[in-house]
Amino acid sequence: MTRRALIFVEGSRSNGPLYVEAAQRLCLHPVTLAADPAKYGYLAAEALESIRVDTDNLDALIRECSHLRRTYNIAGITGFSNPDESVYATVGKLCRHFDLPGPNPVSIERCCDKFVQRQLLAEAGVPIPAYRLATNATEVESSAAEIGLPVVLKPAVGGISGTGVRLCRNVDELAEHTTYLLAGKHIWRSSPRILVEEFAQGPHYSAHIMGNEVIGIVAAEFGHPPHFVFRGFTFPALLTDDEHARIADLSLRCLRALGLGWGPTGVEFRWTKHGPVVIEVNPRLSGPPDPQMIKLACGIDLIAEHTKLVVGEQWDLHRSRSHAAAARILVPDRDGTLDWIDGDSQAAAVPGIAEVKLFVKPEALIVMKGDNRDEIGHVIAVSSSLAQTAAILQHAVDLIRWSITPLPTAGKQEQSRPHSTTPSRDAT
Repeated sequence: MTRRALIFVEGSRSNGPLYVEAAQRLCLHPVTLAADPAKYGYLAAEALESIRVDTDNLDALIRECSHLRRTYNIAGITGFSNPDESVYATVGKLCRHFDLPGPNPVSIERCCDKFVQRQLLAEAGVPIPAYRLATNATEVESSAAEIGLPVVLKPAVGGISGTGVRLCRNVDELAEHTTYLLAGKHIWRSSPRILVEEFAQGPHYSAHIMGNEVIGIVAAEFGHPPHFVFRGFTFPALLTDDEHARIADLSLRCLRALGLGWGPTGVEFRWTKHGPVVIEVNPRLSGPPDPQMIKLACGIDLIAEHTKLVVGEQWDLHRSRSHAAAARILVPDRDGTLDWIDGDSQAAAVPGIAEVKLFVKPEALIVMKGDNRDEIGHVIAVSSSLAQTAAILQHAVDLIRWSITPLPTAGKQEQSRPHSTTPSRDAT
C-alpha cells in the first residue's frame, strides 16, 4: 500500500514540530518543502524528509509535489508563514491544483494585504481603526496628520511576528520609523506600501476560530511601547457574557466580509471606549503559546484538529474540560551575549506548570528587534482558576534568571548582571 504523506510548505520553529507530531499520530509521513530546510532545526534533529525548493515559485512546487506523488499518496498540503503570510495563498493554490481540501487562495490573498483587508471590513461595517495607505515619507506624514498622533506604522503586506510594526507617538518617532521602513532596513517583497493607522487603545484580545466556530478568546499583554512585543497571555479571557458575545459575533462578521471560514483564523481586537475594534484578521493558526493554552484549558487540540481537516478527516471541537491557562513570554532587556540562563528545570517542576521552553543557549548573541522574534522562551501554567494559575505562573517565572553581557560601546563594556523574568505592568 502506498504510504500517505502530508506536505508542509516551509517550516516553523514554534508550530512546526507540533504539526509533525500530529501528522505522525495520524500515521502520515511528513515531507517539508522549503527554500532553506536547514533553517528548521527540528527537521535534521528528527531526520524528517525535506526538499529544497523555491517556495515562492508555484510551478516549482507543483512539479515537486507531482514528483512526490510517484512515491506517496499525498493526503494533504498545508504550510507556515515564512517570511510572510503569502505561503497560505500558495497552499490554497496547491490544494486546488491537486484537488485536496484547503483554503480559498483568493480570500487568503485579500486578507494578507492589510490595506485590502481593511477596505473589505470597512465596507461590511466592521469597526476598525482609521487608516491610510502611504508609499513615501510625504504621504506617511500627511496621513498621520489627518488621523492624528499617535499612529501605528506597519507594512501593508507581511509584518509576521510584528516585524516593522511600531507605535509613533510624536513627529520624531514617525520620521524615524518611516526612514527605517523606506531606507532599506525593512525587507519588502514588493514595492513599499505602509499602513498608517489610528492607535486603538484598550485591552488586547484574540479570538481563535476553526471553520465558523469561535473556540475561545485569549487576553494578551504587551511590553513597553513603542514596540508591540507580547509579554503574557490568559485563557479564557476575563470577559462578561455580553463582551464575549460581542467579540464572537464580530469575529464571524470578519469571516463573512473576507470570504474566510475554512480552517483556522485568528482575529485580534482592542476593547476601546467605543467597544471592540478589529485590529487584524490572520488567516492561520496562531503560534505558541495560544494553541497550548487552549488545549490545556478546554481540551481542544487546534493543531491536531486542523491536521485532520487538511487530510479530509472529521475534526472534533468538543470541549472536554474547563480550566484556566496562562503564559509568560521571556524577553531580554538588552542586546549582548548571553552568559547563562537557568532555573528552567526548577520552574518546570512547579505543580501546575505545563511547559517551560527556552529558545537560546549560553553564548548566544542577543540582538533585540522590537518584535516577537525577541522571545527567548515561555512558561505556561494551568489550574482550575485564573487566580491560582496566575500565582503558579509567577512562582515559576521567578525561578528563571539569566545574565547578558552588553556589547562593547565606545571601548567600554558594562558590568554583566543577573536579570529577573518579572515583567513590567506597563503595556501599550
